[in-house]
Amino acid sequence: MSTGARTGAVAVRDLHHAFARGRGTADVPVFAGLDLSVEDGEFLAVVGPSGCGKSTLLRMLAGLLQPLAGSATVGGRDVLGRPGAVAFMPQKDNLLPWRRALGNAVLGAEISGVPRAEARARALPLFERFGLVGFERAWPAQLSGGMRQRLALLRTFLLDQPVLLLDEPFGALDAITRRSMQTWLQDVWSADRRTVVFVTHDVEEALWLADRVVVLSGRPGRVVAELQVTRARPRALDLVTDPAFVAQRAEVLAALGG
Repeated sequence: MSTGARTGAVAVRDLHHAFARGRGTADVPVFAGLDLSVEDGEFLAVVGPSGCGKSTLLRMLAGLLQPLAGSATVGGRDVLGRPGAVAFMPQKDNLLPWRRALGNAVLGAEISGVPRAEARARALPLFERFGLVGFERAWPAQLSGGMRQRLALLRTFLLDQPVLLLDEPFGALDAITRRSMQTWLQDVWSADRRTVVFVTHDVEEALWLADRVVVLSGRPGRVVAELQVTRARPRALDLVTDPAFVAQRAEVLAALGG
């Protein structure tokens, strides 16, 4: 889908945040001067230990959480406290059980103001591209885990925004389904080429999917390593056994302290 002349360049500057724990207890630091940039059309993966602020960063870019200080822009426009500037898929698929697959697919577009008939007309051609053709009228309970994730991603892609924020979209899937979904996402993104910020705990997944991998430290989160992934696309599954890939995996694990 076209995003027109809009740019998906993301810039985070000097971001500070902490979560309050209650009276008489010190706040929990999340960021203390986080800087991060993503180029227009780049697939960036973000990895880091649990609690380092990966999901918090996406929520801030989605305009759902205001930091204590700092700035975040998409295409040069401030997005802090301004929902709707990006397409955000949280960790859970959040499918509504009382809506069929097509109804779930268009939910985000409807909320953003697209008329229902227009949203459905846009969504229907995507069901084949997302491997869901024939399941337009299925209830979420009738879909496998992988199909539910594809439907949630379809809903996210349907939002005509230049940036996609994906928060561990495959984290709950079994290993076989996860590998299949990684291959599928590579193909879908290669045809779309929007900017992606992809959060994951899986180092191999990050290196296999991304153009660049950013490693965050433990709290307060800061960038401790950046690795450029220059391998040509499409990438084969056996890339994970390549010596250069294995070496980069070891570099990321070392930055994570593992």
